[in-house]
Amino acid sequence: MIGIVGRTNAGKSTLVNALVGEKVSITSPVEQTTRNTIRGIVADPRGQLVLMDTPGLHKAVGPLGRLLNGMARASASGTDVLCVTFDAAQAPQIEDEGWMARVAKEKTAGDKVLFVLNKADSKPFFERMFRDAWAAATAAHPTTATPVWVCASALTEAGAAPVKDALFELSPEGEALFPEDVVTDYPRKLAMADVVREKLLSRLFQEIPHELGVAVKDVAEGRDGWSADVVAYVNKPSQKGIVIGTGGRTLKAARKEAERDLKDMFGVRVHLEIWVKVEPNWMKNNRLLAEMGYAGALI
Repeated sequence: MIGIVGRTNAGKSTLVNALVGEKVSITSPVEQTTRNTIRGIVADPRGQLVLMDTPGLHKAVGPLGRLLNGMARASASGTDVLCVTFDAAQAPQIEDEGWMARVAKEKTAGDKVLFVLNKADSKPFFERMFRDAWAAATAAHPTTATPVWVCASALTEAGAAPVKDALFELSPEGEALFPEDVVTDYPRKLAMADVVREKLLSRLFQEIPHELGVAVKDVAEGRDGWSADVVAYVNKPSQKGIVIGTGGRTLKAARKEAERDLKDMFGVRVHLEIWVKVEPNWMKNNRLLAEMGYAGALI
């Protein structure tokens, strides 16, 4: 098992998708896009890799933010390989330094750690500053941990190939955990909700990015495809109109894009019925959090 961790927007989900070769995690420039731990399965002649895409570490605001940070930190424990992804198109941020300090304090020479300097095709590229940040972390927290460093560009499978090669080198041998044709074990309803939220976020990221939650209530399978009932939750009545858009255009466009992506993901035609519901403080509602998969311990 490989934990893919790092600060928000470091490119973790993009990296997982490139390694798997298919879209299993949603991507967006918005913080907290990934709100669940998603497993992507890499099939390769060399064997099978199981990747855990995690929420990005960020400055937590509110109970949901703290929950996501807790999920990210928990994913750093109990994995065969810890893959820390850094956005090296920017100078190291406090969250990057925090991951390095965590590795220095908690990992030893026997632990497998990979540092991925993502966005290697960008200019400037701050590799030297990240290596200096690691040196500072080890000076503050003396350690025997020796991470493997890789420069990569997660936008393409070719750009992510150095990461895949390094992960096969680091991963222990073992039996395959999933059939060869499985790319993720992420529950269907959660995957569908994630795609709908991704399409809404692409249009609403400046208005209500962190106050939007999506839940798939029901999926019906028929001869002509699937039909799904979806609810998009917002905190305030004023946000409902923003999500729907003038004449319903925002919601309709997001629905059409989501249906297109879902057809590619599942291989069947998917029809979505999306309702927008005002649910004040939904991020404090344990039942809704569990339904959306953000609080697995509550389910």
